[in-house]
Amino acid sequence: MSLPERNLALELVRATESAAMAAGRWMGRGDKNGADGAAVNAMRYMLNTIRMDGTVVIGEGEKDEAPMLFNGEHLGTGEEPKVDIAVDPIDGTRLLSLGRQNSISVVALAEKGSMYFPEHIFYMNKIATGPEAAGSIDMRLPIAENIKRVAKAKSKNIEDVTVVVLDRPRHENLIADIRRVGARIRLISDGDIAGALMTCKPDAGIDLLAGIGGSPEAVISACALKCVGGSMFCTLWPRNDEEALKCRDLGMDLDRILGMDDLVRSENVFFAATGVTNGELLQGVRYEGDHIRTQSIVMRSASGTIRYIEAIHKLTKLEKISGIDY
Repeated sequence: MSLPERNLALELVRATESAAMAAGRWMGRGDKNGADGAAVNAMRYMLNTIRMDGTVVIGEGEKDEAPMLFNGEHLGTGEEPKVDIAVDPIDGTRLLSLGRQNSISVVALAEKGSMYFPEHIFYMNKIATGPEAAGSIDMRLPIAENIKRVAKAKSKNIEDVTVVVLDRPRHENLIADIRRVGARIRLISDGDIAGALMTCKPDAGIDLLAGIGGSPEAVISACALKCVGGSMFCTLWPRNDEEALKCRDLGMDLDRILGMDDLVRSENVFFAATGVTNGELLQGVRYEGDHIRTQSIVMRSASGTIRYIEAIHKLTKLEKISGIDY
């Protein structure tokens, strides 16, 4: 990057804070589209104030039919540095609409051309863990063996290892295998970016993420894990024969295991996330009359620095300078 000394994550967090504050008003109202639209508009507005020439590589326009922040959209002021951007204005839109935990707003950024583009494949099979067991996981091995390796790396009994898995019918066999080896399971209904990040937070009590989830979320998670020294491996998971055929036509290897450097090649990665609803990772947005409180995490891979930011936003002043309805 042309300005490697500039910590862009400290600027990205303004976008995740803005999206979280705008979307948090929709908590529990049962309107996923309304919440997502509010988050998208607020995030886009703030990202366009950052001095960068950014291109959205991982967006939500194609998958979720969102009106903005689509793949290929240009963001920022148009000045150097040139960067790839991965966004998820709300990871866990359904969680937010139902008033449930662990909905977050996230943005990741890296050097131009360094992020993996999953084409038309919306899902990947994943395994991820935090820095303590980063060298232990191997996607070629059964989940039971990976659990044993993580337990050894973290000096735990197998019965103490907790694996986070999306609660989906497709994971019936995976869940059975985890139970058979004796590990604990934390089933989540949505939001596997938060799930991957929880493997890196000691007090979250999560040791491993496994299973099939969104491919855009895999790239964003890899950016975050690279910042903290975690590890992730994925394979493409076509939903049907048509998607598999498209992969082969494009020369995409369905058996290839994608590692961290495949998902994001850059060693100068920036990541920011803000809690929308309360969760193990971050506190959610709190509306307190004339001000709003947010909690965020901000990371940069080049320095390895992790910051937790507690912010108090003055509502009347924000509305005057931003034009966003918080």
